[in-house]
Amino acid sequence: MPDISIVRNFVLIYEVVDDYEKKRMPHRAQHLRLAGEFRRRGEFVMGGAVGDPPDRALLIFHGDRSVAEGFAARDPYVQTGLVRRWEVQPWAVIPGEVFDNLR
Repeated sequence: MPDISIVRNFVLIYEVVDDYEKKRMPHRAQHLRLAGEFRRRGEFVMGGAVGDPPDRALLIFHGDRSVAEGFAARDPYVQTGLVRRWEVQPWAVIPGEVFDNLR
């Protein structure tokens, strides 16, 4: 069996309010600046709204649980009540190129 390189990430899961896409606009620039700060440190991987219309958002972080928790604590979407509830879950990822070598 080949060596499996599992990338450990954490998923920040937001449950968002109704009409989230419209209500987030006054806070979007600040939210994106915060994401950029985490990205420059190599901690933020990607994120986005889920659903049509969105009822959740997923944000992926490298590092440990505290990185994602720290983002949520500072996120204007959380601070202004656009996020009804949030949680952080570990996500073990096998990158595609590693998966290809498992066959």
